[in-house]
Amino acid sequence: MKAIILAGGGGTRLWPVSRKNMPKQVEAIIGDATLLRATYDRIRVGFAPEDIYVTIAEAHADVVRGQLPDLPIDNLVLEPCRRETAAAIGYALSRIAKNDPQATFVTVNSDAFVRDVPEYHRALRAAEQAVQADPTRTVLVGIPPTYPETGYGYIKMGSPAHSVEIGGKSFAVHAVERFVEKPDLVTAEKYLADGGYLWNPTLIVGRIDHFLSLYRSLLPTHALYFDRIAASFGTEDEDETVRSHFARIPAISIDYGILEKAEGMSVMPANFGWADVGHWRAVCDILAPTPEENVVKGRHVGVDSHGNLIYGFGDKLIATAGVRDMVIIDTGDAVLVCAKDRAQDVKKIVGALEEDLELQKYL
Repeated sequence: MKAIILAGGGGTRLWPVSRKNMPKQVEAIIGDATLLRATYDRIRVGFAPEDIYVTIAEAHADVVRGQLPDLPIDNLVLEPCRRETAAAIGYALSRIAKNDPQATFVTVNSDAFVRDVPEYHRALRAAEQAVQADPTRTVLVGIPPTYPETGYGYIKMGSPAHSVEIGGKSFAVHAVERFVEKPDLVTAEKYLADGGYLWNPTLIVGRIDHFLSLYRSLLPTHALYFDRIAASFGTEDEDETVRSHFARIPAISIDYGILEKAEGMSVMPANFGWADVGHWRAVCDILAPTPEENVVKGRHVGVDSHGNLIYGFGDKLIATAGVRDMVIIDTGDAVLVCAKDRAQDVKKIVGALEEDLELQKYL
């Protein structure tokens, strides 16, 4: 199986650490390793370097090569511009298909956190086994929700189709009944109580030739440009052809473009302590031993301050008094202060910066 790590996102909700030139995936948000390096190390537990591919913006190629020195240089899939996940995945699959069109693959987001790595790999191999038994099946790995999250997409499970045994454990494979985008809190609470909904981490397991056929039927414009790009592989015109055609691919997510339209999609529940490192509250939830404890990086002194995320990059002391459930991030040139339950709104701050010419230097 081939692993495709998707690392081309902008990470605007993790500003001011995540910037255009150094987005969140190449920064150390959780622990000492960058998100990309942590994801790569997790995948390496069950994959050889030659079976791992990383999609990344062309502008960040040198940074990624420095962080992943053992990744074969040809396995770095450079996106000339950002055209969303359907383009990134299809381009990566086209490259792999040149030599191994019948291989299975899994897509992995570079900004995910996984607590139980052995169980994570058991789930991936179970999904791979299901695909190998029926190459026309695409299996999504879904996460049973543990609280009513409003920032994730959900998958409604249908009837169980069959089960897969691996590592002494049985994994049930269900038909996908429907996809649901980020719900409001009341709806998310209903999903949690229902028990038939799963978080969607976009862990897609399929066979390359079959999945590329879905582009032909559901995203024919993508398929047309992938064919032209693939025809240039190994020629003198490859770089120019990739840049020219990739920029013309419509920007659409893999969820909207294929997953929600394709027939016969399957989903397999698995629980390995997954979380999306998508905003600062998620970082705090992952790292805080209890909701009352502060998560601190850097120098901090506090009085009656609880449940905060406090990151200081540099020697500056951050002092707090009577502060609860806040996010405080100091990167030297910018300071973010926001309520933890408003962490999703950091993206709006980035939007405001983009509209102000004098403030764009902070992006």
